[in-house]
Amino acid sequence: MGERLPDPELFRQGGFRVASRLFIDGDIRGDESQVARLRKFAQREDPAADVLVPLLREGAQGQFEQALKQGIDSVESPPEELEAFFRNVEATPYWVDPERLDRGARAITRAGLLGLFPLGDVSLMGGYLASRATKSLVGTGEIEYKAARRLVETATWWIHVTTPGALVLGGRGYESALRVRVVHAHVRAAMNRRKDWDYAAWDKPVNQVQTAGTLLLFSLVYVFGTQLLGLRYSDRERADILHLWRYVGWLMGVDEELLPAGEEDAWRLLWLLATTEFIPDDDSKRLAAALMKSHAGIGEGRGALGKVLAHVSVAGHGAISRLLLGKTNADFLELPDDPIAQAAVVAVAGVNFAAETVRRVVPGATALQELIGAAGRRHYLRQVARVFRPDTTYGRHMKAA
Repeated sequence: MGERLPDPELFRQGGFRVASRLFIDGDIRGDESQVARLRKFAQREDPAADVLVPLLREGAQGQFEQALKQGIDSVESPPEELEAFFRNVEATPYWVDPERLDRGARAITRAGLLGLFPLGDVSLMGGYLASRATKSLVGTGEIEYKAARRLVETATWWIHVTTPGALVLGGRGYESALRVRVVHAHVRAAMNRRKDWDYAAWDKPVNQVQTAGTLLLFSLVYVFGTQLLGLRYSDRERADILHLWRYVGWLMGVDEELLPAGEEDAWRLLWLLATTEFIPDDDSKRLAAALMKSHAGIGEGRGALGKVLAHVSVAGHGAISRLLLGKTNADFLELPDDPIAQAAVVAVAGVNFAAETVRRVVPGATALQELIGAAGRRHYLRQVARVFRPDTTYGRHMKAA
């Protein structure tokens, strides 16, 4: 290896600075050659999924749906590209361990609705710091102008792929991972048709680096975020969560070189991504503002009480983002700076940590917490289905692209 590079902004402040001292064993910094190798993946897309776009537009959607639910062998005379796609994803990699997938899903489920906070306030908000990745989001117009709906659809997707047993062939999580992979292909096709797409500045749209970054935000950063909110995991649980997301990433078409095999791999890759991709711009601010506005929506139509709820919601979500992403990043994104809310978040984290410490030593408490968490997630899905009617086939997004 060459000379190690200095830490990027993300690792100099806030929760990630804490992580570098508490959760990371050793020096994860990369060098220029590793940065250069990673950057090559910014010019790679997902050919196996990209070739499906014209097929699906020309009438193969029904065959795709059948293969998704029943397997490619159930489809009579499928197009060559469709058969190749499903033959590949149905050939499960040797390293996939169903028991580890189940344990990882149960560990995630245990967090219940608390898990939605780091998902939105750290994973999604942190992703907006990656300005090249935001160009496709801004280009579709969906994230900025329909932030609340997209936040709900992201959370719904995340619950589907992290539910125990959902990643079996034809399962809800398996379907959801492949559907989003095809949505990405449609978005790439739409962005590649744009005459104003700046390849030199923004790289290929929805490229391999960006998809791998999304994977880390939903896996490693999620685990880290819940830990800072007081949740506790064993070493095996953290490894199993990352194993689950490694398989989800594989289903979504992430190059195997960019799929972390373990926690140290994940931290090293995140460090490289923070160095090369987390460069916020004005679009980052616009997306952050739209997300915070969606949090304020909880108070709509509730009069004076609604104003209080909106203020508390924005302050709380902003406090979590600020504490974990650091002052410099939070200031750039123009997130609220409420010391009282931040103190409240720290206090809640302390209570959670104490409760988690008890859970780990009381027989049956972990299993009970998994049941409670699963019930909370099911209730959330029922509520958002009633209010937002999220499109879990993502057909609307494909048409929009």
